[in-house]
Amino acid sequence: MNYRILASTSVIAFLLAASLQAQVPKTPDGHPDLQGVWTNATITPLERPKAFAEKPTLSDADAVEYEKKQAKELNDQDGQSDGPLIAAAGSSGTGGYNVLFIDRGSELARVDGVKRTSLIIDPPDGRIPPMTPEGRQRIQSMMTSFNKFENVKERPLSERCLIGFGSTSGPPMLPVLYNNNYQIVQTPNAIMIMVEMVHDVRVIRMNQQHVPPDVRKWLGDSVGHWEGDTLVVDTTNFNPHIRFRGSSENLHVIERFQRVDAQTILYRATIDDPTMFTKPWTLEYPFLATPGPVYEYACHEGNYSMQDILGGARKMESEQAK
Repeated sequence: MNYRILASTSVIAFLLAASLQAQVPKTPDGHPDLQGVWTNATITPLERPKAFAEKPTLSDADAVEYEKKQAKELNDQDGQSDGPLIAAAGSSGTGGYNVLFIDRGSELARVDGVKRTSLIIDPPDGRIPPMTPEGRQRIQSMMTSFNKFENVKERPLSERCLIGFGSTSGPPMLPVLYNNNYQIVQTPNAIMIMVEMVHDVRVIRMNQQHVPPDVRKWLGDSVGHWEGDTLVVDTTNFNPHIRFRGSSENLHVIERFQRVDAQTILYRATIDDPTMFTKPWTLEYPFLATPGPVYEYACHEGNYSMQDILGGARKMESEQAK
């Protein structure tokens, strides 16, 4: 073994790591500066596809092939602005948008130098753990409620423009088809995350206790602290109407934000709800710096669509009565 070469390699690796660490900006109080505009757009799915069951990561060559295939499939479904709309972006396969309005990203998420085939890293198979019997019953109840059109309050929260859909606001914060930008403002006492989707705002209170159990919030009660250079955010006290993949009011999410370089925040979230899932599960992927800005979001432009949804239901009932 050539120890001189080995020593030189170790020195180079140390200097490279030190150089990358030096690129991480710090706030006046010495913590990593998370401020700025970030995007979590990626085509890496939450759960690992069966085709990649034994491949948690891909080589760059295989990743490029997969990314090109995904882009082609999306464009093959797309029409012109006055043509057919892609089913992938619509409700119940009816189509909602063409590619012009979609900003889902074009690449798989890269972590530790390799591209991931799922956001979930634990369990190792990249899949959400099995549901509990109570969880399965809750999902069935949710599906039944989606078919209710008696009044506004029976429609889903995102359809009523109360919170963003697809858990973009979090926690956990997940990418969707568009509006994947986030703006972070940081002070020693609080950290604010403004979400482009439905302009939701999360306020993380630093070094505080959780509010009493009877105080329930749409985005939960987020309390943060620093563990070295990692921001750890503990969120409980979710509003019982929140249903992250069927979760209950016992949902507990722990997030970790680590700024690994000037352009990247590594985001990790562990989801725990013993009444819904048979065990906790964890996802991880990068947030990348983007110029922004975070654009204004107008949900349903005054929510006129709600009148159409309920009015359509009344018309269907009237025709059925005839």
